[in-house]
Amino acid sequence: MTRLLLAWGAGEEAALEQLVPVVYRELHRMARRYMATERPGHTLQASALVNEAYLKLVDVRQTQWQNRAQFFGVCAQLMRRILVDFARRQRFLKRGGGARPVTFEENMVIAGPQTTNLPALDDALNALAAISPRKVRVVELRFFAGLSVEETAEVLKVSQDTVVRDWRMAKVWLHRELRNGGSA
Repeated sequence: MTRLLLAWGAGEEAALEQLVPVVYRELHRMARRYMATERPGHTLQASALVNEAYLKLVDVRQTQWQNRAQFFGVCAQLMRRILVDFARRQRFLKRGGGARPVTFEENMVIAGPQTTNLPALDDALNALAAISPRKVRVVELRFFAGLSVEETAEVLKVSQDTVVRDWRMAKVWLHRELRNGGSA
């Protein structure tokens, strides 16, 4: 895959034809892993997430890909942006958007399980980036791309122990930040 990425970056269109099925399969695997953590009935499906990411990847064609790990690191960032933007649009629609007002009692009946507040998570990740950009990359790769500890270590070129430590610290920091409403 690294050879194909390098060839595509150098302008070889034939490399893109060979790369597309491999990339699509891997992106779909990443998207399915992430979407498995979302609430049931989420309107964004794994295939739509993959298609959005793929369209954005076409726009970054000028990038000189170093290897497979760098490529999927970029994919993780793209998926994060797509998911956060989608969540922000949904939140906007929930605050009006032509929806029928629902009483408190009705809301209690139809409210589903608690889900991740992606816009708040994104804001917290941006705050964490000022302190520890690597921890943010670990969160992007583990949470948004669904990579394993081993895969994340490969992408970041650090040890698996470092990934585990960064993942643990980032989760604690983010939990505190989200609980305190951004005051941490």
